[in-house]
Amino acid sequence: MKAWVTGAGGFMGVHLVDLLLEKGCDVLATYFRPTTDHRDLNSQARVEECDLRDREAVQRLVDDFKPGKIFHLGAQSYPTVSWTDPWHTVDVNIVGTINIFEALKGSGCDCKVLNACSSAQYGFVTEDEVPVREDHELKPLHPYGVSKAAQEMLAYQYYRNFGLQPVSIRIFNTTGPRKTNDVCADLTKRLIEIEKGVNQEGKLRVGSLTTKRAITDVRDCIRGFDLALDKGKAGEAYNLSGATVYEIQDIVDILRESVEFDFKLWQDPELIRPTDEPIIFGSTEKLTGATGWEQEIPLRQTLQDMLDHWRRVL
Repeated sequence: MKAWVTGAGGFMGVHLVDLLLEKGCDVLATYFRPTTDHRDLNSQARVEECDLRDREAVQRLVDDFKPGKIFHLGAQSYPTVSWTDPWHTVDVNIVGTINIFEALKGSGCDCKVLNACSSAQYGFVTEDEVPVREDHELKPLHPYGVSKAAQEMLAYQYYRNFGLQPVSIRIFNTTGPRKTNDVCADLTKRLIEIEKGVNQEGKLRVGSLTTKRAITDVRDCIRGFDLALDKGKAGEAYNLSGATVYEIQDIVDILRESVEFDFKLWQDPELIRPTDEPIIFGSTEKLTGATGWEQEIPLRQTLQDMLDHWRRVL
């Protein structure tokens, strides 16, 4: 099976390329402005740079490689960046998706597409509404969430109008080794900076400790992608969420037990977001029913692996 991974230079893409190669796939891995070092991508993959906004470049890759599966992860994926540059976010996430669907439409390829969407599409959800289900109203709170809602709607439109085979996955909080710029990555990195003496004050910089998140390990997440594309229904959207909700304070407490030194907390006002979802937790009943997927890796193991990763690279 030929599999194209867009956004292969991102956190999830690097792990997904390894998984697909282990399964014996012929993998095309493309990146543009990667958030990880693209030189770390598995050398068994065909690695190329591709700006998904370049319609002709996307068409050439589809015509040349003729993928049987596309894992479309390529995106501007940071909500904070979408506030400062909504134009870029919409351009990459929406136009890039249109270019892939348009390239497939005229290619004759019998190709399934894993359309990576986001829990950010739901926006503000109260505690009595969780775990949120796929039929919950979408009211995203930032341009990134809006762009992902549009990306999912495009997938449905191309499925209904042109017979394409996209499966949309609404990804909830996902972390693991190599992750940057989420709460688990920031906290584990800052702790290793304390451990190595980079931060000599011994204070762990934190934001809000009361927000609640269900968290999935990236290795569970990419396994879910693979299962969804094999067993999910084209045109449908599925949540992929952790099964347990943690307050940020709970994560700090687990980390305190995972290191061999004590530390104090410093709550930085700059890390308190003016609008932040109080709880993010999705029902995976639909995904589990269709594919058999279940979360396997506990958060404590994920955090330990992240600490060990930062020990190697810092």
